[in-house]
Amino acid sequence: MIQSKKDLNIFRKSKSQTGFTLLEVMVVVVIIAIMAAAIGPKLIGNIEKASISRAKTDIKSIVSMLQLYKAENYNYPSTEQGLEALIRKPDGDPAAKNWRQLADKTPLDPWENPYKYLSPGSHGEFDVYSWGPDGVQSEDDIGNWDAKN
Repeated sequence: MIQSKKDLNIFRKSKSQTGFTLLEVMVVVVIIAIMAAAIGPKLIGNIEKASISRAKTDIKSIVSMLQLYKAENYNYPSTEQGLEALIRKPDGDPAAKNWRQLADKTPLDPWENPYKYLSPGSHGEFDVYSWGPDGVQSEDDIGNWDAKN
């Protein structure tokens, strides 16, 4: 129980001195920065690996839809008809007499670019590919011909 003004002042001083000093806050900020510098590059590398893995999985899924398209329509869509033939009935040749919708929307790669389609392909009956993280045709392209796919 507080009995005098002196006791009240002591109580107020101890209550107002709670919290962190500027030095303590700065030490914590430096520790967090060091941890971020050590862990950040590894985390970013894993994000890129995950994006590449997702692109490979997407391509496998698109290849499966194209194989189903061929089974039902006797041909793969032409390059001009493209992957849109999985979403909307294509015009032109080859005709899609038994067409049905196989995808809800145009597939985008993990870098928000549409997947590329070429029929006949340079590597097989057709090519489905992404230009990868850099978005330009280069050595890091990911396609259905990739042995690691």
